[in-house]
Amino acid sequence: MTTSPNSPHIAADLAPTGTLRASINLGNPVLAQGTPDAPSGITVDLAREFGARLGLPVELLCFDAARKSFEAMAEGRADLCFLAVDPAREKEVAFTAPYVVIEGVYAVPRESGLTTVEEVDAPGVRIGVKQGSAYDLFLSRSLVHATVVRGDEGVGVFRAEALEAGAGIRQPMTAYAAAHPEDVRLIEGRFMEIRQAVGTTVTRRPETIAFLRETIETLKTNGFVTASLHRAGQDPALLAP
Repeated sequence: MTTSPNSPHIAADLAPTGTLRASINLGNPVLAQGTPDAPSGITVDLAREFGARLGLPVELLCFDAARKSFEAMAEGRADLCFLAVDPAREKEVAFTAPYVVIEGVYAVPRESGLTTVEEVDAPGVRIGVKQGSAYDLFLSRSLVHATVVRGDEGVGVFRAEALEAGAGIRQPMTAYAAAHPEDVRLIEGRFMEIRQAVGTTVTRRPETIAFLRETIETLKTNGFVTASLHRAGQDPALLAP
């Protein structure tokens, strides 16, 4: 059964203030671009589309990290978030299926002996990550031998502390390596898939969560997500299955 997008009960449950407040992570350039005063990108388009379908005005709350975006929703300052699905977050967030899938990759010093993703998880290897990011959560949970070093930016702490590796999202990491070809290279392959989804608190009514999930599937199949990615200069092939 399809949930009616015009249901006043869903609108009131999802946006109790009468305005749909969406937390936007400008720290992920695949998901959002621009400035806090003029954000753009797939997450901005999705927030506005949900608002339009519910007949609600939309307020965009912009942050520079996924951790801050998550905190805004968990603390009741936002109604929607756009985050990677992760078990640590699912305790508080009801997620849709992913709308895009991006990759986590490693950068290493050009002279490094590390050549594969598997080799990075070794004693003595320190990996710089952005604190609270999806890849911070994943690596903190899955690494056996290597150590996570957290900072405001994974690449920043990787360079500042001369670490053995830095972790991040493929697109900005590729751009960074291209800008510093003399001393940085990427390791071929990915260490994780990052499944980006829409989320709200688990305390929302089941029909509200169903509306979000059904709408995302519609926007994936009707070309909305692909068109939004294209407008933002992102690869439409990032569309999740």
